[in-house]
Amino acid sequence: MATTVNWVLNKREDEGLAFAARGYDPRTGRVVDCLTTEPAVQVYAGNGLNGSLAGSAGTTYRQTEGFTLETQHFPDSPNKPNFPSTELKPGQEFHSTTVYRFSTDAALPPIPR
Repeated sequence: MATTVNWVLNKREDEGLAFAARGYDPRTGRVVDCLTTEPAVQVYAGNGLNGSLAGSAGTTYRQTEGFTLETQHFPDSPNKPNFPSTELKPGQEFHSTTVYRFSTDAALPPIPR
């Protein structure tokens, strides 16, 4: 069972690409930043996993071993007039940009000479 949360971003509709979320692993120093033009980000975490679910390679999935960041509009937008519209009329085009930027919290080691 996965835990799912939708976070509404504090940004204007016309703002363009904006910071949405950061994932950080203090043990390894790995960082992932998510930037998007979408108004929200859905976060999925496997908090309900207990190690009984196995992937195609036989590796089991356990709690806290992963998460996803999915940028999107608000859930149930078509039924909520106060939410940003998701309606796309004939002839209109939909454009969305999401960037996942990976880094570490440590400086890179010097290049060997």
